[in-house]
Amino acid sequence: QVQVVESGGGLVQPGGSLRLSCGASGRIFTITNMGWYRQAPGKQRELVATITSGGSTNYADSVKGRFTISRDNAKNTVYLQMNSLKPEDTAVYYCKANLRTTLAGPQYQYWGQGTQVTVSS
Repeated sequence: QVQVVESGGGLVQPGGSLRLSCGASGRIFTITNMGWYRQAPGKQRELVATITSGGSTNYADSVKGRFTISRDNAKNTVYLQMNSLKPEDTAVYYCKANLRTTLAGPQYQYWGQGTQVTVSS
């Protein structure tokens, strides 16, 4: 079995910073892409940022220049550094890992349980 667990959410004032972490553990052969998504109340889940195993990144326009995604392949961990936070960044943030459990097996997507980020004064 594979587990994906996020941490680091919380309450922060506008303009502040938070760093989210997400670790994958269990029967993992290799992780390809990892990413962060978020879902605000009443809205659909949306992509925030993704990163490949080689370090190529992709960001939503709304977070470019403010958020930075990074990963530690040795630890199967991805991070999201969030700076200059705005009230509209308030959401539950989810981590997703695309991975294989065997060399020749298919890719699977695993999601974490989510961590709440609230930006408010």
